[in-house]
Amino acid sequence: MRDVNRTIDAVWRLEAPRIIAGLARLVNDVGLAEELAQDALVAALEQWPAQGVPDNPGAWLMSVAKRRGIDRIRRERTFARKVEEVGQALEAATEMPEPDEIADDLLRLVFTACHPVLSRQARVALTLRMLGGLSTDEIARAFLVPEATVAQRIVRAKRTLSASGVPFEAPQGPERAARLDSVLEVVYLVFNEGYVATAGSEWLRVDLCQEALRLGRLLAELAPREPEVQGLVALMEIQASRTRARVGKDGAPVPLPEQDRGLWDRLLISRGFEALLRAQEIGAPPGPYVLQAAIAACHAQAASAEETDWEQISGLYELLVRAEPSPVVQVNRAFALGMAFGPRRGLDVLDALADEPSLTNYHLLPSVRGDLLARLGERPDAAREFARAAALTRNEAERAVLEKRAAELS
Repeated sequence: MRDVNRTIDAVWRLEAPRIIAGLARLVNDVGLAEELAQDALVAALEQWPAQGVPDNPGAWLMSVAKRRGIDRIRRERTFARKVEEVGQALEAATEMPEPDEIADDLLRLVFTACHPVLSRQARVALTLRMLGGLSTDEIARAFLVPEATVAQRIVRAKRTLSASGVPFEAPQGPERAARLDSVLEVVYLVFNEGYVATAGSEWLRVDLCQEALRLGRLLAELAPREPEVQGLVALMEIQASRTRARVGKDGAPVPLPEQDRGLWDRLLISRGFEALLRAQEIGAPPGPYVLQAAIAACHAQAASAEETDWEQISGLYELLVRAEPSPVVQVNRAFALGMAFGPRRGLDVLDALADEPSLTNYHLLPSVRGDLLARLGERPDAAREFARAAALTRNEAERAVLEKRAAELS
């Protein structure tokens, strides 16, 4: 029984996005498509333990979901028109669609789940549910929020998509470029939450990083000529390569300069370089994700922290500031400048950001200031900055590291 349940779980995570995407194309309602797919999953949990796993589990689930859709539409008399239009389409398609058709459906599902009409939190929850196959409980545990909160976000997201009349389609032309930003933002938000957990006791949430990577790779297959898609995949691959080196034996975070680079995953680095090369070969001006991937590549190319080409990295940050002029990028640029041309150069940039409202509670600003001040030998001031950073972070593991640095410099 346990083996069958594990098989069902694995099949569901693999097939759910395809099934939901195929159903959404036919019923033109993402919420209904997800409910029908869930009905098929329940049927599998009831029948497979006794009857065995079918030879083509994906086709079995799709077939059951379509039958449930026909039954549901027929039961609801108010959907008489849908019975004629949609029911016939469902009955006519009893097999899994062709690979190209699956790819098109998945791309439509990605753009629909990440539609800007939804809040950022709703887009993340809906994407992880429909494309990641994660349960409501798994999403809640990953983001340290109550399960009821996630469930409510998903329900409201479906209602909003339906009420707003969002079509189940992959947009083209200028609208595609605008919507693509929302899609990439969602994938990167998921990755970042796994790479540096916002709150809680864990520094890393590897499962979220892996889920974001899976979504990014899927998107790269569906949209191979989009340079920012390739850039985001490159960035995530390279950053994920450091996973084993980012946490010490005691569970404490290990800063990049102190990491054992022998623990970096060379396969992921290679995959990242390949994705970055694909992005560059497309020939478009580099966007924010391509530039961030190039910065990550500079770190990956250095055999040791001392060999890092900080001048090249600071130059890439100059380009990134123009492409994405945000205060957070400026903080990272300040650190790179401090490493390349001396701490005082970086502190000058940080001083210019002192009154920036969006950085008031951003713990990395005092953390970077503390690091640069320590390099100048101004230990008391550096200690105060690290203490301030520790008070601002919501991650317990990071707080412990910052408090330790403050104590060492006091």
